[in-house]
Amino acid sequence: MTVTQPRTRDRIGAAVGAVLLPGVLGYALLNGLVVPMPAAVTDALKVFGVAPPPPPPPVEKVRPRPSPSRKPQGAASPPNLKSKATEVVAPPPVVPVMVPPPVVVAEKAGLGAQATAGASDVRGPGTGSGGIGNGTGSGGYGDGDGGGGEETPPRWRKGRLKDSDYPSDAPRTGIRGVVSVRYVVQVSGRVSDCRVTRSSGSGVLDSLTCRLIEQRLRYDPSLDAAGRPVESTIVQDHYWTIED
Repeated sequence: MTVTQPRTRDRIGAAVGAVLLPGVLGYALLNGLVVPMPAAVTDALKVFGVAPPPPPPPVEKVRPRPSPSRKPQGAASPPNLKSKATEVVAPPPVVPVMVPPPVVVAEKAGLGAQATAGASDVRGPGTGSGGIGNGTGSGGYGDGDGGGGEETPPRWRKGRLKDSDYPSDAPRTGIRGVVSVRYVVQVSGRVSDCRVTRSSGSGVLDSLTCRLIEQRLRYDPSLDAAGRPVESTIVQDHYWTIED
């Protein structure tokens, strides 16, 4: 085996390199950390004056334009007066009341007990006419001036119920109806004792009917067979209606 020994020159070069390398690195490091000092100031500090800024221009005040003067205006006139005519409503037509002829009734009720009355073809004690007798009955007709034995009914002379007698509030309330009355005709021809036998359904119409009958109606009284005035009773129906 052969061992080669380094030469002396090589060993010296390596030693020199080993010494120089740390020195170069140290110098470079120190040189990098060195801070350069500023040079001395040769010129003196120069001082100069600074003028203050000029004052701002004055602010011009804007004056509002004066409003134009206005003349006072007149106030509105008051509203005109208006008139409205009252409406005239025609009253409903009233149908004239047809007054039926008076019904004459007997002053005294008969005493008969049969269902019918009249002459019979069989003789008996009935109320029919019999043969010739001597009683106080009528003697039949004659040619003299005397009466024939029949009673004369009362005869209307004046007074009646008018359309204007209808109550003024009847069109509004609608009252109407038929009033049946019974009244007495005195020997003087005046009417009394009026009574309602069938009501119209309205107390106003019932009382009005009897009151007007007693105040207005006048008759020639009824006459008996001898021609003497006697009282009689009349039964009537009075109709109160309004034309729709």
